[in-house]
Amino acid sequence: MTRPHPNPLPKGEGVKTIVITGATGVLGNLVAKTFAKHGHKIALLDKDQVKMDSLTQDLNLPTDRLYAQTIDLLDAQALHDSAEAVLSKLGSVHALFHLVGGWTGGKAIVETPQADLEFMLNQHVRTTFNLFQAFSTPLSSNGWGRVIVISASTVINPPGKSSAYTAAKAAQENLVLSLAAELKQSGVTANIIQVKAIDIENKGTGTSPAEIVSNMMYLFSEDANKINGARLPLYG
Repeated sequence: MTRPHPNPLPKGEGVKTIVITGATGVLGNLVAKTFAKHGHKIALLDKDQVKMDSLTQDLNLPTDRLYAQTIDLLDAQALHDSAEAVLSKLGSVHALFHLVGGWTGGKAIVETPQADLEFMLNQHVRTTFNLFQAFSTPLSSNGWGRVIVISASTVINPPGKSSAYTAAKAAQENLVLSLAAELKQSGVTANIIQVKAIDIENKGTGTSPAEIVSNMMYLFSEDANKINGARLPLYG
């Protein structure tokens, strides 16, 4: 169910700085454009320079409201440097939206190559760990913050032939829950939105990007101040 968001802007300062990973994907693109439209500063992190150039052109934001960088999220030092660069240019970090996707599966455990497990751990666990190490201090220094990660409905009840993916997403969720506990005294919430699939083509087979963004705006709002360490199921 899509939650209402009557006032997506937090109280106080108003304009916030939002870091978005996987920014050039369909969901990341919509997230960036939606939150930019509400007046926020946007920091885009992605690995595709061509798509990044296209997105920044579409956003058409003044330089003091935009930071864009192509980066490998597996490079921990590069991420620490990126966090410093975001702070230097935009002045603060109030939210981290980790939207990097990736799936591999279709094989039983005995058929799954070690490379598949390593790929999923890199994509979902190590990127998340590196991001949390780089951005936890900037997030907790404001007295207010939001972390949102997109995960899978299958984590709670894993199906067969998806072991590497569901194991990695389960580990990622536990990183989010650990961060939620660690930062709760600093006014930062960390939550998980679970979907069965992102229905990019609106075929009715999953959750649409618009539905996900609407719920992200709710979690970003003051109405969601007490929602922390939660899994929000957006699937039927």
